[in-house]
Amino acid sequence: MDKRLGIVAIILNDRSSASRLNALLAAHAGCINARLGLPMRDKGISLISLVVEGDTDELGALTGQIGRLPGIQVNSVLTRFKEAQDGA
Repeated sequence: MDKRLGIVAIILNDRSSASRLNALLAAHAGCINARLGLPMRDKGISLISLVVEGDTDELGALTGQIGRLPGIQVNSVLTRFKEAQDGA
C-alpha cells in the first residue's frame, strides 16, 4: 500500500479528553513526524497540528480514534507520496 504524507488538524474543545488524546498520539507515534500545539486560552480551545506519514489504514485508524473522543474535532489532508527509488 502506498504511503501518504499529510497534515492532521485537531481542535480540542474539552480539556477532559486531553489525556486520552495524548495516549492515542503516543500509540500512533510511528506515523507522526511532527506535532505543534497551540493553546488558545482566550477562546477556550487548543489547536494541534500533526505532520503524518503512513498508509491509509494507519492514518484512518489514527483519525478515526481521535474523532470518537468527546469534545474533539479532527480533519486531515493527505496526498500521495512515493519515496524516490534508487536509480530512478
